[in-house]
Amino acid sequence: MEDSRVEQADHTAVRVALWRALHLRADPPPYVFEDEVGLRLAAPGDDWPRRPDMDPEGTRTFRAGVVARARFVEDLVTAEAARGVTQYVVLGAGLDTFAQRRPEEVAAGLRVFEVDRPGPQAWKRQRLADLGLGVPEGLRLVPVDFETGGSWWKELVAAGFDAGRPAVVACTGVSMYLTLEAITATLRQVAALAPGSTLAMTFMQPAELLEPRTRALLENTTRMARASGTPFLSFFSPREMLDLAREAGFTEVRHVSAEDLARRYFDGRADGLRPEPAEELLVASV
Repeated sequence: MEDSRVEQADHTAVRVALWRALHLRADPPPYVFEDEVGLRLAAPGDDWPRRPDMDPEGTRTFRAGVVARARFVEDLVTAEAARGVTQYVVLGAGLDTFAQRRPEEVAAGLRVFEVDRPGPQAWKRQRLADLGLGVPEGLRLVPVDFETGGSWWKELVAAGFDAGRPAVVACTGVSMYLTLEAITATLRQVAALAPGSTLAMTFMQPAELLEPRTRALLENTTRMARASGTPFLSFFSPREMLDLAREAGFTEVRHVSAEDLARRYFDGRADGLRPEPAEELLVASV
């Protein structure tokens, strides 16, 4: 039977790519993260800065969080590659552009595996071709149909992932859309990787743990996500997230807060740009 699924980008992935680009337009340097390849992939039209979800003032903390987590993950990948790790897995890759922006790492032997749903990934493959970028030898696009019970692990291995060698695994902006069962299964699978492997996963905190202003922003974002058909399903306190990772089998776990990211990447900025303390990071090692 012919597959009738429409090949198109996920709207949340497009929004993340546009917020990365908006950082370079709405915020003064120094830039935390520079990525306009995602904008080229998304091709949103000349009026994209006038979209309601691109309001420069209203989205300041959200785009700060997006660029902060992207910078943190790529700093982590760079550090791990320097000590010999040669595999980088992006779960829920969306419009990730590491392989296009960092070709020197790929050329040096870092193999990148982007795991995503078949439709959006087929769309991305075509857009890479349209832009003349193509799929470099060091990049593997790994389509997984989660809706029909597809196993990202089996498809990853089939794409050439070496289970006997360590890897960096990133899963950002994804866990809030997953059930507890799916998150637990993912943690267990990554914890079973070769020693020396590291996971960086973002998670959303429950509204009751947040300050009133941040709580209101999160509640509004939660309503918008539900209205768009992609509801938030999971929220965790830092302690709960660390406990889940330990129970999954990780030997070392740590919480990287939005405040940690603010100190690392935003201190001294004259514009006061900082990420909102709602989405936090788990870093766990095998």
